Amino acid sequence: MLKLAVLISGSGSNLKALIDAAADPAFPAQIACVGSDTDAPGLAHATAAGIPTFVVRPQDYDDREEWGQVLAAAIQEHGVGTGPAPGLVVSAGLMRILPAGFVRWFSPNLINTHPALLPLYPGAHAVRDALAAGATETGVTVHVIDEGVDTGPVLRQSAVPVRPGDTEDELHERIKQEERPLLVATVREIAEGTLSLAAATERP
Repeated sequence: MLKLAVLISGSGSNLKALIDAAADPAFPAQIACVGSDTDAPGLAHATAAGIPTFVVRPQDYDDREEWGQVLAAAIQEHGVGTGPAPGLVVSAGLMRILPAGFVRWFSPNLINTHPALLPLYPGAHAVRDALAAGATETGVTVHVIDEGVDTGPVLRQSAVPVRPGDTEDELHERIKQEERPLLVATVREIAEGTLSLAAATERP
């Protein structure tokens, strides 16, 4: 059984999808803890499911690396990132770039969802950027987190058409509808061993 640590900053819709999936005894992963960089409303999903939560605020520390060290320690307290079965850290709407030291500690067992078909439209405003570019198609990517900004190896993608007259909110909502099942399916593949994060990071 793959242990997950899920990191969020907002409403936690991807987290809720993982909680719902993990409620099935046949699902090969279990959420060990949920962490946030703020008092995110999505933490309520974890609390309702009896999953331990924690908040580690960057502003409480001298620099990003120190914040990353404390965040990593909080995750490890729940058995993810330690021992022979390191588990998986899932950034499911964490709206911060993880520090290099944190990434190195958990790599390659560290994944993120991004609302675009990477390498197109990296960064925090992917949906807005796709619309500004006049794209007719965008989508969602699940990728391994590396030390760059949305530059890690792509694991899975799903396309979403851009409709004429789409607003940023409308398009983002349709992307989220693809994002949730894609994340769940990717975590399942990793847990079952049909998708290797180590192999993904070794590709040229």
